[in-house]
Amino acid sequence: MSSLGQVASRLGAIDLTVRPMNAGDRAAVLSFADGLPDHDLLFLRRDIRDTEVVDEWIGEIESGQIVTLLATVEDEIVGYASIDRSQLRWSSHVAEIRVVISETARGKGLGRLLVEQAFQAAVAAGIEKLMARMTPDQKGAVAAFEGLGFRPEGLMRNHVRDLAGEKHDLLVMALDVVDFHGTLESYGVGENT
Repeated sequence: MSSLGQVASRLGAIDLTVRPMNAGDRAAVLSFADGLPDHDLLFLRRDIRDTEVVDEWIGEIESGQIVTLLATVEDEIVGYASIDRSQLRWSSHVAEIRVVISETARGKGLGRLLVEQAFQAAVAAGIEKLMARMTPDQKGAVAAFEGLGFRPEGLMRNHVRDLAGEKHDLLVMALDVVDFHGTLESYGVGENT
């Protein structure tokens, strides 16, 4: 999967940079993860607070399995988006998108910006379908993905267990990248993607 270059952006009064994650970001990723509420980590595939797990993640980025884009403000990570292509042959056209935003950066449009940048990486990699997973009570995330064209495809009851052992439902949303990209192009929006 190909990665994108660095993009400077402004959200409200905040200047930020969106760029591909690399091995030099290890400590900053661990610091970012430590600042997240436990509930935000429920739907993630990995515990990004664990040093060995972050090292594995970096290895998957270096091998091209995953593209991860970091949003930084003055070298501090405030969010990220990852595109993780399925390793199953019959669903190699599908990738999961994961977006995590720090509590201080929410409600400013950062999630949308990260999804748009990750969408470009998915299109460039030939991904045809993007999936996102979250708990239904993450209302902001659900609304953000719906606003980008994602639609619910499934609800798995009691599928996620938090650190306290409490069970939560898991919502799976998806977007047909090819159809969505075609719609954008018909409006003249997707010409740079």
